[in-house]
Amino acid sequence: MNKKAKIYIAGHRGMVGSAVWRALEKKGYTNLIGKTSKELDLKNQVEVLKFLETEKPEAIIDAAARVGGILANNDFPYQFLMENMQIQNNLIDSALKSGINKFIFLGSSCIYPKLAPQPLKEEYLLTDSLEPTNEWYAIAKITGVKACQAIRKQFNKDYVSLMPTNLYGYFDNFDLETSHVLPAMLRKFHEAKINGNSDVTLWGSGTPMREFLFVDDMAEAVVYALENKLPEYLYNVGSGKDITIKELAETIQKVTGHNGNIVWDSEKPDGTPRKLMDVSKMKNIGWEYSTELLEGIEKTYEWFLNNIENIKEVKLEAN
Repeated sequence: MNKKAKIYIAGHRGMVGSAVWRALEKKGYTNLIGKTSKELDLKNQVEVLKFLETEKPEAIIDAAARVGGILANNDFPYQFLMENMQIQNNLIDSALKSGINKFIFLGSSCIYPKLAPQPLKEEYLLTDSLEPTNEWYAIAKITGVKACQAIRKQFNKDYVSLMPTNLYGYFDNFDLETSHVLPAMLRKFHEAKINGNSDVTLWGSGTPMREFLFVDDMAEAVVYALENKLPEYLYNVGSGKDITIKELAETIQKVTGHNGNIVWDSEKPDGTPRKLMDVSKMKNIGWEYSTELLEGIEKTYEWFLNNIENIKEVKLEAN
């Protein structure tokens, strides 16, 4: 890929999109395009097609999506299904119609069946039923994966899908009602520390195991896919390592400097016992992660502290 090639990053202000932007700039790419939702409504098919036919980027990286945790998925199933399909389908179809040969679609590990064997392999897609709490988002992402596969098969274009594990890092969502487990914990421990090292109550038993990947590593995987023609249509992207939620909590507690107690609310659900990705396909073609979890959490906490004024409603209680 020529460093002057025009590359459009959809969702360039989000956690993943902004990380991809930084990674490409760092590698010397000078012709990056990003549009805010006010400048370009990705749910509007006519607008998207007009934009791509006018700009004619050489490659598109689709990091745009409506995202959220279990609560948001449960409360807004229609929006998570329809808006995500609108965004990705408009981009994929308009890319095809505009003659764009390189498209990188970013999804989620939730596309795999709830009870699929561990670690999750790419071939497990569509072999069983999904996790009910996020099936709306998962179904949308599956349609994106299959659309890219169909274009690859029928039109021989380099459209590839990357499925990340749980991502965290700079520009993450730290809202306690809509965020994922790692940023939510980081904020909880920080707030407890500044409130006299009060106890931190966490859901479940702490025994479920989860895999995490620093968002800058995900961005490097995207750059790798951009600069190489990957031989298959679907790749998992992760560390290939997992830890218990209890170990995660203790690591975050150490990083934040919280000295209080951790209380596990066993009446709250644990969720899926384990969710680990098989990342051997990416490793076999030459890419693997580089940021270990402790280092990634330290970097994320430093960013959190430096941007705390811009993070919504960081709560301070009277001592």
